[in-house]
Amino acid sequence: MTIGTVIDLSQKSMFLALQIAGPPLIVGMVVGIFISIFQTVTSINEMTLTFVPKIVFVMLALLMFGPWMLQVVLSFMSNLFLNLAAYSK
Repeated sequence: MTIGTVIDLSQKSMFLALQIAGPPLIVGMVVGIFISIFQTVTSINEMTLTFVPKIVFVMLALLMFGPWMLQVVLSFMSNLFLNLAAYSK
């Protein structure tokens, strides 16, 4: 395995991690911003108001994006296993 293939595989795996983690993190961030604006406007400082909606919306995002996320991971892993012989040289 050459240094180029190691760098290529690590770059692809980091990009895959960003792709997989992106949708739930973005949903959590957007919901958090809306909750912060709501708390600022209404002067409600309840701590559970921040956590419960974020958990619910992140779980919904995982349910909605889950099949796509699984497909991306399976595609990456099948490509990795198919090219394993080429990587080991």
